[in-house]
Amino acid sequence: MLGSIEQARWLESPNCDSRPQNEEPSVIIIHCISLPPGEYGGDEIERFFLNKLSADEHDYFASMAHLQVSSHFLIKRSGELVQFVATHKRAWHAGESQCLQRANVNDFSIGIELEGLDTDPNGFTQCQYECLNELVAELRRHYPNIKNQVFSHSDIAPGRKPDPGPFFNWARLDIESL
Repeated sequence: MLGSIEQARWLESPNCDSRPQNEEPSVIIIHCISLPPGEYGGDEIERFFLNKLSADEHDYFASMAHLQVSSHFLIKRSGELVQFVATHKRAWHAGESQCLQRANVNDFSIGIELEGLDTDPNGFTQCQYECLNELVAELRRHYPNIKNQVFSHSDIAPGRKPDPGPFFNWARLDIESL
């Protein structure tokens, strides 16, 4: 499929649309998510991005199950890569944001979610960093404008979003290959 990464398990999210004409990805945005917060290994994140999360399942879900959000990719703690939106499309991950003095970051970005919590001192797994480095390298091969432009959600939405947080180890992101 056009815009898909071969290694990823594909689950198509309806929460996307076309990028503006002649717009290609030029930045990557790193996020983190766990549902419910601090719980790992379930399928709640996947169901959230597919609009299949029930507000009745957990108290936390009542305030967010109605939201229509997605990301291009999710890297689970096991290192499994899941793709929700083709990379040539706009995933709804950044919200109100600004990057490189441009608004509407979804227009020109690829969103990557890591299964994790910004306040979890255990941070992220070795498998996640390995998968992230492979994915970023692959995306750069397809979209050379990305270069080394990788930002956190907190960089593009300061004060509104804290992720991936202080326990994401930026030194583990293979900048040399970027």
